[in-house]
Amino acid sequence: MLSSFPGFMYNDVSAGSSAEYPDRVSVMEGRLQLQENEITLLKSSLADALRRLRLHDQLIPLLKQQLIAVNPAAARVLNQVFCSDGFSSSRKLSSSSALDGTHHPATSQVGNNIEGENGHYGDNGSLAPMCKAPTYDRATQTELTPLGQDQGLDGVPLALTSDIQSLSLEDALPKGISLTEGSQAKLHRIQGLEEDDEEVEKEKDLSRTSSVEEPIHPTTIRSLQREDLQDPNGSTESLSSARQTPISGSPVPPKDLPPSPRSGPLSTILEGQNKPLVRRNSEKLAKDPQEKTKKRLDKKAASSANLLTRSPSLESRTKDLIASAGSPGSRRGTQGQSIKMFIRGRPITMYVPSNIQNYDDLRMEPPVEKLELDWVYGYRGRDCRANLYLLASGEAVYFIACVVVLYHINNRTQRHYSKHTDCVRCLTIHPDKVRVASGQTAGVDKDGKPLQPYVHIWDSSTLITLQQIGLGTFERGVGSVAFSFADSGAFLCVIDDSNEHMLSVWDCAKGTKHAEVKSTNEAVFTVEFNPNDSTNIITCGKSHVYFWTLSAGSLTKKQGIFGKYKKPKFIQCFVFSLTGDVLTGDSEGNILTWGKSPGDVKTLGKGAKETFQIMRQTRAHDGSVFTLCMLQGGALLSGGGKDRKIIRWSADLAPERECEIPEKFGAVRCIADVDGEELLVGTTRNAILRGTFSDGFVAIVQGHVDEMWGLATHPSQDVFLTCGHDRQVCVWNTEEHKLDWCTTLEEYGLCADFCPNGAVVSVGLSTGRWLVLDLQTKDIVSDYTDGNEQLSVMRYSTDGSFLAVGSHDNFIYIYNVTESGRRYSRYGKCNGHSSFITHLDWSKDGKYIMSNSGDYEILYWDIAGGCKLLRNRYESKDREWASYTCVLGFHVMGVWLEGSDGTDINALCRSHNERMVAVADDFCKVHLFQYPCPKPKAPNHSYEGHGSHVTNVRFTHCDSHVLSMGGKDTCILQWRVKRGGTGDSGGDRLHSSSSTSTSSPEP
Repeated sequence: MLSSFPGFMYNDVSAGSSAEYPDRVSVMEGRLQLQENEITLLKSSLADALRRLRLHDQLIPLLKQQLIAVNPAAARVLNQVFCSDGFSSSRKLSSSSALDGTHHPATSQVGNNIEGENGHYGDNGSLAPMCKAPTYDRATQTELTPLGQDQGLDGVPLALTSDIQSLSLEDALPKGISLTEGSQAKLHRIQGLEEDDEEVEKEKDLSRTSSVEEPIHPTTIRSLQREDLQDPNGSTESLSSARQTPISGSPVPPKDLPPSPRSGPLSTILEGQNKPLVRRNSEKLAKDPQEKTKKRLDKKAASSANLLTRSPSLESRTKDLIASAGSPGSRRGTQGQSIKMFIRGRPITMYVPSNIQNYDDLRMEPPVEKLELDWVYGYRGRDCRANLYLLASGEAVYFIACVVVLYHINNRTQRHYSKHTDCVRCLTIHPDKVRVASGQTAGVDKDGKPLQPYVHIWDSSTLITLQQIGLGTFERGVGSVAFSFADSGAFLCVIDDSNEHMLSVWDCAKGTKHAEVKSTNEAVFTVEFNPNDSTNIITCGKSHVYFWTLSAGSLTKKQGIFGKYKKPKFIQCFVFSLTGDVLTGDSEGNILTWGKSPGDVKTLGKGAKETFQIMRQTRAHDGSVFTLCMLQGGALLSGGGKDRKIIRWSADLAPERECEIPEKFGAVRCIADVDGEELLVGTTRNAILRGTFSDGFVAIVQGHVDEMWGLATHPSQDVFLTCGHDRQVCVWNTEEHKLDWCTTLEEYGLCADFCPNGAVVSVGLSTGRWLVLDLQTKDIVSDYTDGNEQLSVMRYSTDGSFLAVGSHDNFIYIYNVTESGRRYSRYGKCNGHSSFITHLDWSKDGKYIMSNSGDYEILYWDIAGGCKLLRNRYESKDREWASYTCVLGFHVMGVWLEGSDGTDINALCRSHNERMVAVADDFCKVHLFQYPCPKPKAPNHSYEGHGSHVTNVRFTHCDSHVLSMGGKDTCILQWRVKRGGTGDSGGDRLHSSSSTSTSSPEP
């Protein structure tokens, strides 16, 4: 039945079409992204158009005032137009009524109110009481209402008031008077009205056409700016002339008037022009309806094209991240220069501080300081096998994230091999105890493209890479590697993580592939060469043990036969005994001894080949046997899972000694022999133990076992705290490189901060609950709950008198702090964000807070004034901040990369000397920027090492180190800050070698 679903048709699809499938998906994703970009662009254009409309509405009173200032005589005409229903609108409506047979009583009523007994228009005084004054505030904008409407007469059609709202200079002229296109009045430019505002106005004119257009016959008007027509009483001759002009009649011949020296752009229009004038915002009535429709469509298309041309594309916005710098006088709630940054199409406005005079002249340079990997906290034991060995140098070699660590167990020092580009998955040691082979997973880059896995063979004494094996050959990752022993490590066997788990044999000296074969579709856990015969290889995994033979460049296999014994679900591990037998540990807790059996001639007849069968079964542990380790004298060590026991067996598998490791460290993952008595034990809870059967075991390496988010550094000591999804709160010492103490909580922690006095630390949990822990006693001294959603940030004010708690319920809770951080009382709550709180910082005076949210908001709060939201963000542009961890802000705008989607940067931290910014991104990298870095594409130093998204980053109290914390890789990296002049020159390879130059030099 299931085969009828489309998902099961892939079995019938050819390899070629399967290969094309990702291309089709990428094409579809590309088209979808283009459509999203277009939608975002249109939204941005619409918002820009609305802004311009608001600006025009605000400028109408200014235009009126300037027109009055140019010619006071026009004031009465302008007021007459505002108070009446509009001459042009009246004529339009009457013409429209004549054509479509519709009667407009309101129009005739208004006309009767305006016209006097002698057929002339009344003066200003007669019109004033008949109209309500308009208002221009957009929130309370009103339209003119004739007196007759208030008296219960028929309402004026909405079209009648359209021209009153969109006032033009020609509307201020009497009936029958218009301006030619070349002689229209040009008012003085108002500050704040941009050039493209005029273009928008033209487009509105093009796209808005009246249903019926009436041409205005040629006539003569006097200039509105003629001083000689103005008598001492303020009357205007042109105004009297206009009053005596009938509504419909012959044009009046002009009077010969001398030109005024202050005549404006308006000029007289002589009679005799044959071309009729057309009123602004209208066009001639097209004779052919199809031609008229075509013209309208063309004009609308032109308007849309102009709008899209003027609006910058989303692609350019996301690439540059900066749209423009606002003029100092432009006010969109601003009084100074502003910078606009776009994330996912959303504009984020930031204001330039007063101490920056010319933003464009700022030069961004990388910081003179650099980072060097100093220490790695953690070990990957929860999901990897056979990853702990002891070198001849006395160093334990293991891995976590992208780093292979060489830890000297006596000197307690670390060296690091950091040439891998993604998480290391497997490890093996050459027979000479010097060379090491390590394989990595594939992973993806920041664009989502898969990276090719490979195996590195490197020298543990010099950390130089000797050979790179299998680049472009392995799929998904490398699961297991093994050197041959009988020929002194001439070959390397590799099993990848593809569906077929390809088994390949490589020449270590040449780096060439010697043989390759499909292994099995089941999981494969480990592979080893027979130490006495390099042509024999064994693999084990889920429900199988395979015995391989290498001959003439080809591999053949024989499956181990379980016979009368129960077939276990997993064969976890195996070793070779001194007698040449194979010993396997399985998920049933048994140790199975395998040997060769001659062919069953009776059953299979002549020519039956030998088989590998179980010779003996030994009960070893309750639960799985995770690891087996063969000692030099022939004794065997086994490590259990469920029972957490380490058992020593004699050569004939008789138990001799046993011990149990503490429960907090988990089960035994692998065992490395130090000297026959002392052992190194890797556990499933990411710890490495050192000890003996008689003295017990102590942890020399510890780490978290699940995703980490909370990170805080002590204000005066070399101490930092971490917390994560494993419900552990750990306090570490940066100088001694060890775990000071650890406690387990009921819920998992996500954020933390030390009180400025250094005596207590607050930890925010996933349920809205937060705790205050005493650093000395490890006791919980306070326990509070705010909301029922997870907390994302805890931050004390500089003097420790306030604590701010940022939550995913969109609120910031403020607490008064007393009794040296042991007593808290609710002070207030900041309510204004429309998404969850991500970061916040206090000002140096402890009175204000800057906060970021999940929808990329930057808000400022007046805490001392009662947790009030500061509406005018411009006022906070010069405020000094005690810390800077907000990822959005003017001073850190340059940390965002091209095409960032808002989640690419998880955390940042400014150094205490305010010279550097450390950044944790979503692409496994740590960056070091100069502070401030307010320009896009700021240069920086980039460092690799993490194998997962970097969730948090912090400077220590004296800026001597930077601490970064991975998410899923459960790794904490401690970077030493190298001051300027102590390292190499600035021309090195910052992308990779900055983090590995002292750990893994190039060959």
